[in-house]
Amino acid sequence: MLYERIVEQLLQEMKDGKRRPGDKLPSIREGAEAFGCSRNTVIRAYGELEQSHRIYAVPQSGYYVAHRSQGREDGRSSEEVQNIIDFVWAGPDRSAMPYRDFQHCMNEAIERYREDMFTYSEGQGLASLQLQLARHLRDLQVFTVPERIYVVTGSQQALNLLVGLPYPNGKLNIVVEQPVHAGMIESLRGFGGEVHGIRYEEGGVDLGQLEALFRDGDIKFFYTVSRFHNPTGYSHTNEARKRMVELAQRYDVYIIEDDYMGDLDGDPRNDPMFAYDPSGRVIYVKSFSKVMLPGLRLGLAVLPDGLRDEFLRAKAAADVHSPLLTQGALEVFLESGMFSAHIGRMREIYRRKAVLLQESYRKYLPPGTTYTGSFSGFYTTIELPAPLRAQAAADYLLQRGVLVDPAQRMYLPEFRQEGVLRLSVSQVEEGLIEPGVRVIADGIRELLRQRTEVVFVERGGNNPSFL
Repeated sequence: MLYERIVEQLLQEMKDGKRRPGDKLPSIREGAEAFGCSRNTVIRAYGELEQSHRIYAVPQSGYYVAHRSQGREDGRSSEEVQNIIDFVWAGPDRSAMPYRDFQHCMNEAIERYREDMFTYSEGQGLASLQLQLARHLRDLQVFTVPERIYVVTGSQQALNLLVGLPYPNGKLNIVVEQPVHAGMIESLRGFGGEVHGIRYEEGGVDLGQLEALFRDGDIKFFYTVSRFHNPTGYSHTNEARKRMVELAQRYDVYIIEDDYMGDLDGDPRNDPMFAYDPSGRVIYVKSFSKVMLPGLRLGLAVLPDGLRDEFLRAKAAADVHSPLLTQGALEVFLESGMFSAHIGRMREIYRRKAVLLQESYRKYLPPGTTYTGSFSGFYTTIELPAPLRAQAAADYLLQRGVLVDPAQRMYLPEFRQEGVLRLSVSQVEEGLIEPGVRVIADGIRELLRQRTEVVFVERGGNNPSFL
């Protein structure tokens, strides 16, 4: 595939010394022009290199060639290799990934589907995988038949396709929570209708405002992450989920429920919105990237019959079908019971990390700093004291060995916030969480001190009469 050729070329250039540690890579746009491909292809290639630690991303700056401690191909000593506490990368904990188990599943899939790999597969996905997915979804209180399950190349593909489809309700516009993950913001670029935002705060969304939008806004669908929201980490209550489904049924609006981390919710009392929807109004989307292997690039969507033809047509244009080999491997992983055992371990790991993060927040963050609470281990946000800006804070903290993510790009223009940082501890070692938060807290205090000194001087701080 083209993205693999890009990866190979860049790796060879690094090996040959043409791209040295610290060198900046072409931007996504420049890369697309240089390699003669789409931007999505470059994004996928850079993602593969980032996952293997060959490059790293600096928010609002770009991608850079990483230092390598093993082998030190760049000729530098290990002391020169920069160690960074990375609160940005939100993939699964690498130390807990089921590499050997999944290798067995890949080998089994090769044996099982060795003849099928030489032909094109069904666009909706392997029928045998659909069956396993239907069984798996029951544990998440999503009861559906295999025929309504569509295998996609990552849940982001499903969202990207669903944004552009016509819906049976004939409506044109979209409502999304604010903030919302950057992938959804990108999917909305170029969308022809209106995009309305609704704030997602600790108490959930304003249901009165949501009802007004449903009633008057010509809304075709409402996009929500009902638990472990990205970037805040919030979850809706069962009562709120039920109420939102009722509003959608009353005003003929579809709901896209992104349950990308539903597997990490160990509380059986929490139901997805899909469980309250007998009408087919809720479209359920799920990913395996955050709980397994991001490189697997598999997810699913549970769709009503009214969207079937349009969705399959759009997916065929995007990739014909999702990779057969990884579908087969996921099938084996699910049916063997390996997935259930793996998820049990992941829940324990992420909850421990989330508790450590919340305790560190309470212990170290200075007054005037607020933060969101989450026990998923993936996302929380820190709102900086005014007048600090997230990008300036991120740049300052990077110099001190801590990488955090400014969240400006996760807002629609009219909701934009300049003082919010997103953090994930999914890949941060437990012993580094408290020291990392301490650096963040000290950085906030130092930036506030510098700001105060600047204001003091500007207002005549050296003049005794000012005092």
